[in-house]
Amino acid sequence: MTAAEFARKIRNREKAVGYWALMDAPVAIERLARLGYDYVALDAQHGLFGYSGMLNGLLAVDAGGASVGLVRVEANDPTPIGRALDAGAGGVIVPLVNTADDAAKAVAAARYPPHGIRSYGPMRSMLRVGPTPADADAACLVLAMIETPQGLADVEAICATPGLDGIYVGPSDLRLAVGGTTSTDPGVDDVFDAAVLRVRTAAEAAGIAAGIHTPGGAVAARRLAEGFTFATVASDLVHLEQAAAAHLDAARTDGAQ
Repeated sequence: MTAAEFARKIRNREKAVGYWALMDAPVAIERLARLGYDYVALDAQHGLFGYSGMLNGLLAVDAGGASVGLVRVEANDPTPIGRALDAGAGGVIVPLVNTADDAAKAVAAARYPPHGIRSYGPMRSMLRVGPTPADADAACLVLAMIETPQGLADVEAICATPGLDGIYVGPSDLRLAVGGTTSTDPGVDDVFDAAVLRVRTAAEAAGIAAGIHTPGGAVAARRLAEGFTFATVASDLVHLEQAAAAHLDAARTDGAQ
């Protein structure tokens, strides 16, 4: 799938499933990108990527051949957004979007003039989407994260931002935002579920895509059935630890100490 095809899919609100990568491990990312996920998202905010790691990760996604590479940038700023897109990302997930003005800034950073302020220098992205600014704009997604009290309060205005392709729920931060004492606090399930519904409903009303982060495939399937456009299964580092722990438990259960 090309970046342009994936962008059309998301803008048409067709269902998609992705995977989340935290580790700077291009060979592992390449293998993940061969499995059939619609996209692989590289986490440049909380993940273990520097610029070269992000670039090599995007190269690995392309080598896998089945997925489109997205990047969660480290900040809502033109520099990291432009660098991720220049490196060949098919879109950016922008964290800590609190207001419609924040969303508009993210959109502007990802679009070339006259629709934005992205600086022209597609050193690698021209190989993916071509050097024409209009083609690049059409092929690159801008997704705003809803994860703070302010973002939730302004979610309807954020979703109505011209040029925004979708929103993305960060459930750990959103759970904290609604009063959770931890990122998995079950004591706020009801208010958290109401917040997730509000975000999804706001996106639907605005006609844009709604995405969400999930811990596994079963939860991803449930979120898609609820009406989310896309869901990400997370993540390589967590799943590596879980698999290793399960094998260790199995080995010790048989009496090997």
